[in-house]
Amino acid sequence: MESLLEQQRRYHEERERLMDALVQERLMTRTNHKETINSEHRQKLMFDRYEQCTNYLREIYEDKDGERKKEVQALSGPNEFAEFYSRLKGIKEFHRRHPGEICVPMSIEFEEMKKLRENPAEEQNATNFSDEEGYGKYLDLHECYDKYINIKGVDRIDYISFIQRFDKFAEIPKDRKNGDYRTYLRTLTDYLYSFLSRTKPLLELDQELALCLVDLDAKFERGECPGWGKEQHGAMAHSGAHLDLSAFSTSEELASLGLDRLKSGLMALGLKCGGTLQERADRLFMTKGRDVSELPAHIFAKAKPGVKAGKPDNTKHKELAGIEAQIVKMAEIIGEVRNDTIENVERKQARTEGERQESDGEMSEEDGDDDDDDDIPYNPKNLPLGWDGKPIPYWLYKLHGLNISYSCEICGNQTYKGPKAFQRHFAEWRHAHGMRCLGIPNTAHFANVTQIEDAMALWDKLKVQKQEEAWKPEVEEEFEDSKGNVVNRKTYEDLKRQGLL
Repeated sequence: MESLLEQQRRYHEERERLMDALVQERLMTRTNHKETINSEHRQKLMFDRYEQCTNYLREIYEDKDGERKKEVQALSGPNEFAEFYSRLKGIKEFHRRHPGEICVPMSIEFEEMKKLRENPAEEQNATNFSDEEGYGKYLDLHECYDKYINIKGVDRIDYISFIQRFDKFAEIPKDRKNGDYRTYLRTLTDYLYSFLSRTKPLLELDQELALCLVDLDAKFERGECPGWGKEQHGAMAHSGAHLDLSAFSTSEELASLGLDRLKSGLMALGLKCGGTLQERADRLFMTKGRDVSELPAHIFAKAKPGVKAGKPDNTKHKELAGIEAQIVKMAEIIGEVRNDTIENVERKQARTEGERQESDGEMSEEDGDDDDDDDIPYNPKNLPLGWDGKPIPYWLYKLHGLNISYSCEICGNQTYKGPKAFQRHFAEWRHAHGMRCLGIPNTAHFANVTQIEDAMALWDKLKVQKQEEAWKPEVEEEFEDSKGNVVNRKTYEDLKRQGLL
């Protein structure tokens, strides 16, 4: 058994060798993606080993049990020679009981590490990746995608759209965030954490994720968490139900939205949604500028059986918001890999079955090399890919107007390629959100309006027209005097005050 001083010496030697190996590892030139990941995994192991040796040395130097002090006193005391021969006798006795046993020097282990570093082709994979991941170059979100599309009530999207939007949690209504949604988040979190641990082992991922949760409670209460704003708590979280009443001055203007839109707005507030169009508009307009608690009880719908009254428990909501914040953080870290994954999936989908099998065979032979430039078609003008995986003809590109770009200031200066995509975007969520932020209803009056100044001017003009078209009692209400003369309300009241009636 080694003495404490010998253990102390060995840990110091190991730390120095690890430090030298880390320097050499950092100075090594990596030729491809695989070597980079394997090198980072070796560095991670050496960092962990260095930290472990440091902790052992700290325990030895702290000497809580006093053994190190006793050993130093025994070696430096008056009987140092007797102690020396006693230890020598113990070493000889050990080798007598274990003949032929050889202790491998520490230098041998580090020489093997040096050989692996200088000959990366002979090294085995440092970690495991699926075929879809291409040794850490791409994401494999198929399992997460299957769980997402099986959540009841969410929009069905294709796999590429899911990769682009899996961290856009504000687009998912709060009432859709149920048990299946929680399971989906857990699956997505576990995969992203595993992927980052395998591709970026030197990243302090736990610290990065912990920072996301530091001020979560305060942000959640202030409504600053995406998808968990104050206007989305409670019944207001129904998709399409929230209705901004600030743009309407009378219940008659509100009635112009129609029965179905008024019904969804009433249901979001838990109010009765029956009656005629005008009754619904009056009931909903009653809530303008008032808190729900200030409304009369008779306009509320009866509670369904099994629904408990009172404030909702936000503990689960905060937990979900925390998981979403961590996913957003991890999505930021893998942003470049995410873009490469989208390009890879588009490239695969554009190939035929035979081309796909041939490409997979080449990848298996090359064993994940980074020579992917041959698979990417020559496309200097960045044309869209056709069914054969090659860029479409330039004449077809111009025929569809894809060479023309349209910018929409209301959408945050978003650019749309081609007139078809531009016309379609007026009915999409981004433009509707921009109009809602401006306090303007997204109606047919604002078709082809992309500038904020133009939209505001048109809205002011429409409001003036509505005011002019609104019924004015003092001018249009008719009264009849005792002689049968018909006059408007204002004239009638003036004659009445003068005593001429």
